[in-house]
Amino acid sequence: MEVENTFRQWKKQCLNKMDFSKKGSVDEDIENIVSMLNDSEKYFTTSSCSGRIIVIDGVSDSLDVQKQDCSWLFVTHQKCQKMDLVSALERSSGDVIFKFEPFVLHVQCRQLEDAQLLHSVAINSGFRNSGITVGKKGKIIMAVRSTHCLEVPLSHKGQVLVSTDYIEFLVEVANQKMVENLRRIERFFECLQSAVRHEDPHCKSTDVKEEKSVYKRRRKRTQDGGGQACQSNKDSALSDEDSGLGNGMDLFT
Repeated sequence: MEVENTFRQWKKQCLNKMDFSKKGSVDEDIENIVSMLNDSEKYFTTSSCSGRIIVIDGVSDSLDVQKQDCSWLFVTHQKCQKMDLVSALERSSGDVIFKFEPFVLHVQCRQLEDAQLLHSVAINSGFRNSGITVGKKGKIIMAVRSTHCLEVPLSHKGQVLVSTDYIEFLVEVANQKMVENLRRIERFFECLQSAVRHEDPHCKSTDVKEEKSVYKRRRKRTQDGGGQACQSNKDSALSDEDSGLGNGMDLFT
């Protein structure tokens, strides 16, 4: 009972906090995921990003949106165009980096078995860099992550290093990664509907297509040596205190 009361207190404090991300709200493509988890008695989200394509000037003195010592010349959570990069480079004065960052989600879980269930959903949905962290204070954080990132330098000290043809190629690659990223998000939501609704009757999810827990199914598949995977907030990173990184136990797959 004490654990549940502490978890409820943490959840209330977290969800009542202001959103200090640059956008100030949950990304549209993951609103349903964040709402479902926050409606559950076993979870709440601590940070999220649906995935983004960004162009950063590492040493610019621009008055654009700042993050540490970097200027964000361009950012989108959807596909981009060649002219977006060209325009960003024209405004740069330092070392410009072009990046694609996939969907990331941090969820605090009431119990370890709840985190294991969510971890299985993430793995089965293609987010194979996901993991669980247990902090000293007992906070259990499930991080949904994948490895299909992209990071390419475009200029150095204001001098562009790549051709327009290469920029066009980078845009094509990044857009393909964004499409795949959104596909995995949809798959994650479908698996989450089945898993969370089955385990938590108080969750307000709808259109549940499966009755069997994803975590239990994945465990059985591991024992059998085969089988098929699931059929079908806040933009800032976790603080050390919330994640327990360096202070607790990491359980990564």
